[in-house]
Amino acid sequence: MKVGDRWFRAVWWEQNGVGYIDQRLLPHRFELSVASSTAEVAHAIKDMAIRGAPTIGVMAAYGLAMASLNGENFEATYGILNSTRPTAVNLKYGLDAVAPHYSDPDAALEAARAHDEAEVAAAEKIGEYGSALINSGATVSTHCNAGWLAAQDWGTALSPVYKAVEAGKKVAVIVDETRPRLQGSRLTAWELAQYGIEHRVAADGATASLLRRGEIDIVITGADRIAANGDAANKIGTYPLALAAQAAGVPFYVAAPTSTIDPNVALGDDIPIEERDDDEVLYVEGLTDAGELSRVRVAPQESRAVNPAFDVTPAALISGLITEVGIVAASVDGVRSALRK
Repeated sequence: MKVGDRWFRAVWWEQNGVGYIDQRLLPHRFELSVASSTAEVAHAIKDMAIRGAPTIGVMAAYGLAMASLNGENFEATYGILNSTRPTAVNLKYGLDAVAPHYSDPDAALEAARAHDEAEVAAAEKIGEYGSALINSGATVSTHCNAGWLAAQDWGTALSPVYKAVEAGKKVAVIVDETRPRLQGSRLTAWELAQYGIEHRVAADGATASLLRRGEIDIVITGADRIAANGDAANKIGTYPLALAAQAAGVPFYVAAPTSTIDPNVALGDDIPIEERDDDEVLYVEGLTDAGELSRVRVAPQESRAVNPAFDVTPAALISGLITEVGIVAASVDGVRSALRK
């Protein structure tokens, strides 16, 4: 996507290193960085300098290719990268795209680049299929960030919005702030502002009321892993949004490439849910009136937190899965049909 006068992907190969946009600093600072070792790639993924299931997979693919170029041990490198984020299956998908070529550094890098291009192509197709669900004048609700930062380009949940606007439709977006990391207010809102798309940031707890009042026409979220039965794991807070959409009679769609489907996981309850540090809940970070980034504690010193990074939305609450091969049912048969195409 275009930022200022330059075009970017979230992650890219750069002079024997992996370049990336540091998402931790957005929207207040736009900075580029380079991971030049396996440890730095792993840290960028684990610390959420880059995030979003498809982008994580691309970062891991380039990281493994870099290790091949550097002559590192395959098993050790694969293990380090594969352990960084347990929920997003795209991480392993990206690694496995490169693994068969590890002994040939040039082939490994070519495989990583091919994986990158495939994820971008999938994201654009998701937008083409999903935009048909959005009528001109519609208000779309989304959760977390599932735009180009999360999927290299175009995005998953936001790709239909971008394609709808590109087609001349008038679209507005309600952006859940997405506690505790605030990827909605920090990343999704920033992306939409770059595009000039009408949007408003809502507290996570406000969206259910907006749905009940008829102010939202469709909900589209991304996913980090989709089970074989159509259950979908996504950023914490997605499940209550799906419940509220069902109660309000508003369609709830999940947008994700087929690389997010894990046919080896039968049910959503079997998806590993990452538990993150208490401090993400107990502290917030933002820009002061003086223009400085500051981190402050919002809970008592004595308090601890519970911080599951994801929840699982049952397939029964999902109107359909928007994939690069079309819109399929969130069901065993629907998932199988998507994987066969």
